[in-house]
Amino acid sequence: MGQTTDKNCLPKGPRLKFEYPESQSLPLGVVVKRSIGVTRWAKYAWKASAVLPGAGPADWKLLRSDGDVTEFHAATLPLTLYVSDAEAYAHELQARTPSVYAVLRPRDVNAEVPWTVALVTASPYEAQDYCDSAEELVEKIPMPDGLGAWITAFVEKHYEEEAFVKRRRNKTRVDQSQDGIGDPRIRQVSDVYRAPRRKEVLN
Repeated sequence: MGQTTDKNCLPKGPRLKFEYPESQSLPLGVVVKRSIGVTRWAKYAWKASAVLPGAGPADWKLLRSDGDVTEFHAATLPLTLYVSDAEAYAHELQARTPSVYAVLRPRDVNAEVPWTVALVTASPYEAQDYCDSAEELVEKIPMPDGLGAWITAFVEKHYEEEAFVKRRRNKTRVDQSQDGIGDPRIRQVSDVYRAPRRKEVLN
């Protein structure tokens, strides 16, 4: 007779929780610009052009329209900074134009808006991972000054660059022989490094 298990009798262990101590988040609006496509196969060209720190929720809200160019507040996503990625943020802050990255993911190509904003990140390393995909569109967007100051404060608190330690040279001489040249145990046709043998003189 098969045994039945009452779920109330199962051992109650701790639930798994994914927590990131000392991480910080900020709502970040993403502005996407739509312009006339440059090929006959694409009616429009889409490009994430700006970010709005602290913005409220949005779903492709029209911001402005000027001739053939229209800008939308496409979405607001959390920009989260993690201690484990502080080195990546520090690297980005040293760039000529520090930027954040928006990842656009395609949806129905026949839809009026064929993209959805999937992610925002301040890590160039994470953005590079998405660049390896042929589907997602990764856009580099310059940081506004206030956003840059917020990320800088996080990096200064959590990232300490490792000090350079000069390696000590091994003083063992390794230039005394070359692949057995001069070694009397190895038969050789000619060896310019070997001293000539003394000839025995018979009296």
